[in-house]
Amino acid sequence: MQLLFSAMLCNSTAILFTVICYELPLNERIRMLLRLEDLFDKIDFFSTRDTSFEHHAALVALFEILDVTSRSDLKSDLLQELDKQRTMLEGLQDNPDVSEKALVHILQDIRAAFRGLLDIPGRIGGHLRDDEWLMSVKQRMNIPGGACEFDLPTYHYWLNMAPETRRTDLRNWIIPLASIRNGINIVLNMLRNSGKSFCYLAVQGVFQQAGSEHHGHLLRLHISDEFSCIPEISANKYAINIRFVPWRSDRKTEVYEEDIPFELTFCSL
Repeated sequence: MQLLFSAMLCNSTAILFTVICYELPLNERIRMLLRLEDLFDKIDFFSTRDTSFEHHAALVALFEILDVTSRSDLKSDLLQELDKQRTMLEGLQDNPDVSEKALVHILQDIRAAFRGLLDIPGRIGGHLRDDEWLMSVKQRMNIPGGACEFDLPTYHYWLNMAPETRRTDLRNWIIPLASIRNGINIVLNMLRNSGKSFCYLAVQGVFQQAGSEHHGHLLRLHISDEFSCIPEISANKYAINIRFVPWRSDRKTEVYEEDIPFELTFCSL
């Protein structure tokens, strides 16, 4: 009865209010992929704009991608995961319950991303590290306020070039990373689409679930913005604990006191 009641609440709020999704990665690999996805999305947004401030933001995100990928064996991890998913999907080719057209399409995407990753020479972002001017700009950006015109006059000159010139430079710096991004998008899309969703009720802002019947690599929590609170989630293979707190709370122990319906999706590769 509680699950049914919670599901009805979830559905009603989803219709009347905007639903906010919170994602919690359950291992370091997925955490890194989500960070890179966010950075690539920021580059997409800022690099297509016109102002120097927006192109500066795009370049900051590009340098952050360089830092994230330099501390991991991302290329090898993506190749292994894509090969794993390809093998699994090829086993579904004769399954009458699977759309052959959709299956062929995703397999083509996986094979293209796999070939693109194999074609990357050396380290990810090597073309950026080999650019002395870019690296001099990156070094100054590591200092708060270090990209001012008196510190980097050559960068100031670039920011005053025509917007199309800057956009062309940004595209040239970003395009060699396309294979990495394609691989990340495929893995995360398959992860999210694998999810099994359940509706629950956090009684007086608290929800706990023991046992390992639901586990995965990523948790996705959907909640209506009708409730002025945010979820604090802790999870492992033994239990899930969620505490909803007022979004502007100054007290660490404060809990949102209303009953809150929410949807929880368990995603696993």
